[in-house]
Amino acid sequence: MADKKLVEAITSMEEDFAQWYTDVVKKAELIDYTSVKGCMVIRPAGYAIWELIQKQLDDMFKETGVQNAYLPMFIPESLLQKEKDHVEGFAPEVAWVTHGGQQELQERLCVRPTSETLFCDYYKNVVQSYRDLPQVLNQWCSVVRWEKETRPFLRSREFLWQEGHTAHATAEEAEERTLQMLNIYAEFLEKVLAIPVIKGQKTEKERFAGAVATYTVEALMHDGKALQSGTSHNFGDGFAQAFGIQFTDKDNKLKYVHQTSWGMTTRLIGAVIMVHGDNSGLVLPPKIAPVQAVIVPIQQRKEGVLEKAAELKEMLKDFRVKVDDSDKSPGWKFSEQEMRGIPLRIEVGPKDIEAGKCVICRRDTREKVEVAFDKLAETVRELLEKMQTEMLERARAHRDTHTYVAKDYDAFKNVFQEKAGFVKAMWCGCQDCEDKIKEELSVTSRCMPFEQEELSDVCVCCGKPAKKMVYWGKAY
Repeated sequence: MADKKLVEAITSMEEDFAQWYTDVVKKAELIDYTSVKGCMVIRPAGYAIWELIQKQLDDMFKETGVQNAYLPMFIPESLLQKEKDHVEGFAPEVAWVTHGGQQELQERLCVRPTSETLFCDYYKNVVQSYRDLPQVLNQWCSVVRWEKETRPFLRSREFLWQEGHTAHATAEEAEERTLQMLNIYAEFLEKVLAIPVIKGQKTEKERFAGAVATYTVEALMHDGKALQSGTSHNFGDGFAQAFGIQFTDKDNKLKYVHQTSWGMTTRLIGAVIMVHGDNSGLVLPPKIAPVQAVIVPIQQRKEGVLEKAAELKEMLKDFRVKVDDSDKSPGWKFSEQEMRGIPLRIEVGPKDIEAGKCVICRRDTREKVEVAFDKLAETVRELLEKMQTEMLERARAHRDTHTYVAKDYDAFKNVFQEKAGFVKAMWCGCQDCEDKIKEELSVTSRCMPFEQEELSDVCVCCGKPAKKMVYWGKAY
């Protein structure tokens, strides 16, 4: 009974997806709640996933010339006020510091919700000439946004992220960098997290406060809801004008820089859970699994079993492997491996040792294979690569079968009332239609994909001539 209990503690996703998600993040020991609502402890098991995300994303950034820096967490109110649209966009979520010790501050300080204003203040001082450009910086830090509704990883009041901020001599360079970073995000999501994405541009209503253009990568979760998984913004020279960031160009004329900003957050861990998880818990893509294989010794008290398990671990030193030699029963250990999403389980007992082989079980498909000891490392490598590829293929198939087309408002409404997923539909470009759709159906425009299709020539909402095909969805 004890072995089953670990899994029974998870609500099934078919019964209540939100509760299933909360059960998984708690039971897999990814987070714990704290005494401040909306702030979470990221436990070692959760933070180890973030470290692997951080390392691989950071490597991809650096290949394109990005350098890391660190700017303060406090922003003076006067600095935040400099870009009107930007401050209006963030005002409702800002946390303010009003006292230092017992003393009231002369000027309130905002705890950074994002750092555009700080980077602008910095660039204003260091950029004088075209020789100082481009500036391509990123910082790994936490930010604070006073959200009303919070959920672990998906929406918390403090979260970890990276925010890139760049300054360029020309509009073309800024646009090129904006799209380059979006493409890195898309590649990272697909190749590392095994999450397929739709790349496109946000509508004016949904774009970042103060940006000229916002580009996004949108993913579909298992329950058919959309998750914005990374954004890249082109600021043009709007921030530069507000902050006075000017440089002397090669023609000896004073010009404003063109800027970009791009970010990804710990919400990616939430995306991994909701795209790949099942009713037994997490299913982690091998590239971000803190433990890629767990060796479970069967009848471990018998002579030679633990020694063989240690030997197998040594054979697999190129991978992230652990031996579970705790005094729990094998059944319990199997349930725990499934709950934690460890990609491979390697079982070895006295009979296996006699036969010179062990059993490997895949977490995603639960397929079992018998493998000779001398072929173990090679088989583990093959299985991890296969699992990484097939997890992406399954997620893509799920997204594609949950992507619908609607050509009129009745069909559009019906899809969202009866099904869950992305809906592709034409749009006239008018915000009134977006507002109506959001108000009536709780549905938002996710993006105008780069790969446009002409599904019809009229807007799905108002029937006027259509300008763009848009992906629509209910979002987290």
